[in-house]
Amino acid sequence: MKIGILKEIKEAENRVSMTPSGAEVMVRNGHKVMVEKNAGSGSGFEDASYVSAGATIAATPERIFEDCEMVMHVKEPLPSEYDLIRENQIVFTYLHLAAAKELAGALKNSKSVCIAYETIEKEDGSLPLLTPMSEVAGRMAIQQGAKYLEMAQGGNGILLGGVPGVEPGMVVVIGGGVVGTNAAKMACGLGAKVYLLDMNLDRLRYLSDIMPANCIAMMSSPATIRKLIKEADVVVGAVLIAGAKAPRLVTKEDLKTMKKGSVLVDVAIDQGGCFETSRATTHSDPVYTIDGVIHYCVANMPGAVAKTSTLALTNATLPYAVAIADKGWKKAMQEDPSLKKGLNICNGKVVNKPVAMATGYEYFPIDI
Repeated sequence: MKIGILKEIKEAENRVSMTPSGAEVMVRNGHKVMVEKNAGSGSGFEDASYVSAGATIAATPERIFEDCEMVMHVKEPLPSEYDLIRENQIVFTYLHLAAAKELAGALKNSKSVCIAYETIEKEDGSLPLLTPMSEVAGRMAIQQGAKYLEMAQGGNGILLGGVPGVEPGMVVVIGGGVVGTNAAKMACGLGAKVYLLDMNLDRLRYLSDIMPANCIAMMSSPATIRKLIKEADVVVGAVLIAGAKAPRLVTKEDLKTMKKGSVLVDVAIDQGGCFETSRATTHSDPVYTIDGVIHYCVANMPGAVAKTSTLALTNATLPYAVAIADKGWKKAMQEDPSLKKGLNICNGKVVNKPVAMATGYEYFPIDI
């Protein structure tokens, strides 16, 4: 199979979907890899490294889309790429279609085979291709929250860890999955007082066992959220329903009860966000303020630490990409049900139920 590695065109997105070492694995498996010029430079991987690994370099994305059976991105295709996607071409990337009806429509019209990293799901419910970026985003959430608490950034001037004789700041993390657990670990490491909320009692028992003493694991409810955010310095939205829109957990009215200069970090913004006042921002313009509360809603947070993120992402995606290339997407999905769950749109039909429900398109169950 011929695999195309596209240069990211989303603003301030420096990741690349495959490292040179990943390209080498593909080549050794008998496949051809074509990499768009300078695709890896933002992550520190120059074209020469890909050539040494056995890949070829393409000058334009048009060449990639024209020649390759499978194209790989990190982020979703943007409007300039819609008309380049061909019928039956495999598009393997993060798609987040529940919050992107226009993109879903464009992919339907292309009649391509669209496999989303974020909905590949193992039997235990884990999301293996979302996990590494969730780990990065969770840790970054506290890093960004702490920064925007500084008064020079418009924050309330609280140091999350406090100092001897001065109480620390308070962090509320809504969602005890991968993002939330990593955010809570970072906040605890800084010395903050941390509340970690989830609705799964077994998960809460586990978190109570593994988290440090300054982390309080609590059952999530609207009343608990309303109570805690009044005193919070940083609130992290870390709730995910695979393939579906994120639930709205903090309303406009709730926002008015929060402290001026506190910070909301919405890691769920790719799926529509879990705060009613959230709207997607970029690394070049990352925050805005409503009712005195700073909102950080960057939709591709891991892109700011591209080298770490690219390495972590390739570690996770490469086995699936190899399986698709070696066996073809149908046989690979027949042998691996977790990969089948990644199929969102196929030959003009929406075949992922949560995506269909979120976008309003008709759902077609697929039998492979």
